[in-house]
Amino acid sequence: MDNAVALVQSYLHLNGYFTVTELPVIETGRSGIHRTATDIDVLAFRFRDATRLVPRHGSSSTNDIAINELDPALGITEGEADMLVGEVKEGKATLNRGATQPAVLRAALTRFGCCSGEHAEGLVSDLIQSGETRTEHGHRIRLVAFGSTSGDGHAQRCHVVLLNHIIQYLDGYLQRHWSTLRVAEFKEPSLAFLGMLKKAGIPLRSTEK
Repeated sequence: MDNAVALVQSYLHLNGYFTVTELPVIETGRSGIHRTATDIDVLAFRFRDATRLVPRHGSSSTNDIAINELDPALGITEGEADMLVGEVKEGKATLNRGATQPAVLRAALTRFGCCSGEHAEGLVSDLIQSGETRTEHGHRIRLVAFGSTSGDGHAQRCHVVLLNHIIQYLDGYLQRHWSTLRVAEFKEPSLAFLGMLKKAGIPLRSTEK
């Protein structure tokens, strides 16, 4: 997996999203020959009440610890389900042309089952025009670009989150919840690396001003 994609995946997981990364979209050409139209870097879905729970051993939930923390940079609206179609770049946060093609977006929406094929076309049209839409079930779908520098998200009609912010968020998250996370064996490369630095007592130098 691409390093930047792995970083974004860890970030979204901590914010309660289920993800699919580097999803190839296969389409049929006019001659009937199949080809890969593009790869979608990340598809993510968050249920409205997603919470990270640290349960107390035993049958009672009295002393369970709920970590319900959302990063405002994601622009999540409280109390609603949220789906992201994301592009991840190590450079400027921009959307590839292929990622905004109607056929690709139809494949993305139906892949997660957020809508039927017959409703996908109308949702995709709204998504391309405004960068977000809402399904008949009420959950929101958005285009998001992740990158090291800010592209023109307004012109592209997409939400933008910078990788620098994501790194600082992950480091801060570990710092805030280290008392419960210090015993965890992280399987995700980004969290595993940051967790190793934390256990070794190596501070992450902030790049934010």
